[in-house]
Amino acid sequence: MEKYSHKERIQMILGGETPDRYAASFWRHFFHMEHNAEGLAEAMLYFQKEYDWDFMKINPRADFHVEDWGLKQEWSHNEFEKHKKSNFPITSPNDWLKIKPLDFKAPVLSELLTAVSLIKKKSDPELPLLMTIFTPLAVAGRLVEDDNLLSDHIKNHPAKVKAALQAITETYKSYVAELRNAGADGLFYATTQWASSNLLSWEDYKVFGIPYDLEVVKAAGDDALNLFHVCSSNNFLKELSEIDYNASFYNWDTSDATNLPVDKASQYLKNKVVVGGVDHKGWLQMGNPEEVGYQIDKLKDMTDKRQFIIGPGCSIDPATPAENLRAVRDRL
Repeated sequence: MEKYSHKERIQMILGGETPDRYAASFWRHFFHMEHNAEGLAEAMLYFQKEYDWDFMKINPRADFHVEDWGLKQEWSHNEFEKHKKSNFPITSPNDWLKIKPLDFKAPVLSELLTAVSLIKKKSDPELPLLMTIFTPLAVAGRLVEDDNLLSDHIKNHPAKVKAALQAITETYKSYVAELRNAGADGLFYATTQWASSNLLSWEDYKVFGIPYDLEVVKAAGDDALNLFHVCSSNNFLKELSEIDYNASFYNWDTSDATNLPVDKASQYLKNKVVVGGVDHKGWLQMGNPEEVGYQIDKLKDMTDKRQFIIGPGCSIDPATPAENLRAVRDRL
């Protein structure tokens, strides 16, 4: 029997108090189960029951964000294979002008609200639930087949891209409020690959990213328990850390040599809680339980459990060995 509930432990960490143990959470896709609300809910509840993480990152199929704008998917029935996408809504600059705001009752958006509601009803009431939502620019990135097309349109057709970004923002401003009503405690707010110098300059992100990001965050409510996930290599975490995203936690791939490492995080994220530290593509996936336990002990030696939650730098590979995840859980 543990001393504190998950919610109590998270609140202690957010308050700078010393919890009974390190908190941790991991997340992954279940491609063969995420076709509908019931399947997604079943998969998320199963994963939580197996490992008893300290918060649940609800991990839906990534392209739910844009299916109501016309993207098609051929569902995978293999746990380890992604869905096949087709009918990308944006192929030319003028297509951005066709993107109009959606009602939260649109079929796919409504389906995911149902999934959150099912998870809330069937999960421990003391388990914080964070629903995955991409930033508006990241949503725009799902509308194109190739990232370079969006990068090109930002450079050469900025007004048309901005029109779509505003429509996307309006859609998700109303949607995140409904997610809170459905039972989400906050957002797992993800930039995907777009807050990175791999695709954009920082100056571009300040124009095409931040203003829209902040509108959606605000709509989630001042009391939202938000995690800001700054994805990709060469990311803009240092710059973004100076902007108020109303984030309780920050998460990024600390094992990527181009990003801020764990032991330097406090220089930029003063009094902020970091989620991460686990090399999810390296020793977590490729190692054995003994190595995983050793690495978790090393991570604990260099961090403070009052300001740190153990987790991956991104969604873990579905093929990650279950015994390695149990080794993490056993070392907390």
